[in-house]
Amino acid sequence: MTSLMIEQFTCRQDNFGVLLHDPLTGETASIDAPDAARITGRLGQDGWKLTHLFVTHHHPDHVEGIPALAQASPLTIIGPAAEAAKIAGLTQTVGDGDTFEFAGRTVQVISTPGHTAGHVCFYIPDEGLLFAGDTLFALGCGRLFEGSPEDMFRSLSRLAELPDETRVYCGHEYTQSNARFAVSVDPDNEALAKRMQDINDLRSKGLPTLPTTIGFEKRTNPFMRTGDPAIRKQLGMETASDVEVFAELRRRKDSF
Repeated sequence: MTSLMIEQFTCRQDNFGVLLHDPLTGETASIDAPDAARITGRLGQDGWKLTHLFVTHHHPDHVEGIPALAQASPLTIIGPAAEAAKIAGLTQTVGDGDTFEFAGRTVQVISTPGHTAGHVCFYIPDEGLLFAGDTLFALGCGRLFEGSPEDMFRSLSRLAELPDETRVYCGHEYTQSNARFAVSVDPDNEALAKRMQDINDLRSKGLPTLPTTIGFEKRTNPFMRTGDPAIRKQLGMETASDVEVFAELRRRKDSF
């Protein structure tokens, strides 16, 4: 089986658009719909025809392009059942543990509440791909607009169980600012220091910092390392629970 082709590109101010294309079947999926014009433009560059939309959550910067894209061609639009009332145009709703087929591959749905109450991620095991929306970012995680620290901690813990080599595509280019915060709470992490240098180099050239991997995040993302003694010492929370450490990290990042 030929691997899926992936196009990642910037949308709006700091969103990412991502297209998946199977050269054998011609099926093409967009991960969320932040900007219909940008998505249509990239489809045109490659000569691809959009057939699917995978929607992670209801925020406007992830769904505003749905009406225009759906009007242009018939689409299978798959999104979280828990947010169906907030996302116009869904043709298929999914929840935790559900699967569906795309281009002969099984896509697994993982419920990841926290950023929003019904947020889902899409995982394609055969390709080693995770589309994390606004749950997991490179060196960060989404703000808790609708969920609790416990919700997001559990969501990230579930993603951490995926194979380390899983490539992760996220909804935004937040990595540089996330890196500055990560260093402030984990200053002695050599892997993180090296990663920050690489991030700064990429951004100075106008290049994206994504995709990342689950393994990379487990080594350098403080939100996935709440049990690390160095981070706990830096926070003065050596005996706190993992959720308490996570909540403090999120509180600090919100005002960083």
